[in-house]
Amino acid sequence: MNKTILATGALFGFLAVILGALGAHSLKAVLSNDSLESFGTGVAYQMYHALFLLFLGSTNYLKDREKRPVYLLILSGVLCFSFSIYGLTTGPLAGLDFSSVAWVTPLGGALLISGWLLMLYRVFSPMG
Repeated sequence: MNKTILATGALFGFLAVILGALGAHSLKAVLSNDSLESFGTGVAYQMYHALFLLFLGSTNYLKDREKRPVYLLILSGVLCFSFSIYGLTTGPLAGLDFSSVAWVTPLGGALLISGWLLMLYRVFSPMG
């Protein structure tokens, strides 16, 4: 489990650096300031949670069975939150309209919040 969590954190971090560079250099010329800011928010949250996963995979404070649900919430949250923002902000460049799935972004945010809350619960629960 730890290897999977660490690999996911490293992949999310790697992609966040690439997407951040893309936003700062290539997309700056073709996106509005609002879209570029939203894209940057997706990148920032992806990086925050990449670091979270690296921490989660590195700690021995929690057992694997306690880590798994936290990992799944964070994984799902990043995919829904950050990646929906990427689609919503860059889709028009390719003639794609992702507005019908814009509801995925707040769902992703709720999953991320749930992951943090579950982590907090696990740290303070008698099992932790």
